[in-house]
Amino acid sequence: MFNKKMTALLTALLLLITAFAVPVSAQSADLTVIGKLAVVEKAVYGTAQTGAVTDRITKIEEAVYGSETQDALLPRVDQLYTNILETSEDTPSMLTKLNSVEWTLTHSVSDNSIKARIDNLETVMNGSAEAGSLQGRLDKLLQLAYADGEVEVTSTLLPQDTLIKIKTLSTLNSKQSRVGDSVALAVAEDVYVDNVLVLPKGSTGTGKVVKVNPKKNFGRDAKLEVSFDTLKAVDGKAISIFVGDKAEKETKSMAKAAGASVAGMIVLGPVGVIGGAFVSGKDVEIPIGSQTYVQTKEDVEIYGITVN
Repeated sequence: MFNKKMTALLTALLLLITAFAVPVSAQSADLTVIGKLAVVEKAVYGTAQTGAVTDRITKIEEAVYGSETQDALLPRVDQLYTNILETSEDTPSMLTKLNSVEWTLTHSVSDNSIKARIDNLETVMNGSAEAGSLQGRLDKLLQLAYADGEVEVTSTLLPQDTLIKIKTLSTLNSKQSRVGDSVALAVAEDVYVDNVLVLPKGSTGTGKVVKVNPKKNFGRDAKLEVSFDTLKAVDGKAISIFVGDKAEKETKSMAKAAGASVAGMIVLGPVGVIGGAFVSGKDVEIPIGSQTYVQTKEDVEIYGITVN
């Protein structure tokens, strides 16, 4: 009995670690079968599931394909992972197809689960969500978005120091924010390489609070330091970003054009210092939707969507 409890506890712990620590773009070779399953479940449902592994595999196959397959467990999980998350030039992943459909129909992408996004698109287009397999339902949406129902993907190079306009999805406050707090980000404008869409508007990312200086006596302003870390490309790959000289210059130009009184003004430093530049001696609050520029850390190969 003790051994069974310990096994269950270790399995649960492993699921938590893999569900939250492994990015969607991680290579499948780096994951255990439970890790792959947890990543797939999070992509499809929004969270890793519980229960026996065999039951979970059957459940997600029925949701995605409409029926259970008869292979051994490992190939079944590998196939799910590949179909849902891994794009090649000849075979776009389910996630890439969904990003393409959502962007084509709404000119933005969202960060909900695959199921929730398909439900929402069907409701927007048809008035209600449909029944059936997620794969079949996505194929119908592809027919609405493209004349031939096919997404054309192209391998392209996103160059180092490419500028990306982003906005915050988290409220930041020098009174409440703490070092280590996660900061949600989103791409504010589409990013292309020639005619290939690599970062659609709405693509999400993450940063974190790295320093907080509360307001002090004698009118000294509060400050927040935030690192901008990653954004998701259209194929699900994590793109490393930062605030360099190029991004800082672009942000200052944007701020100057908007005027110094704009709420949520962002003043940049080595890692992105969001400061009370125009609020003397007061707490700093940066509202959701505040915009700034970042740049890519390095050249990255991405499967993007060809836009004609």
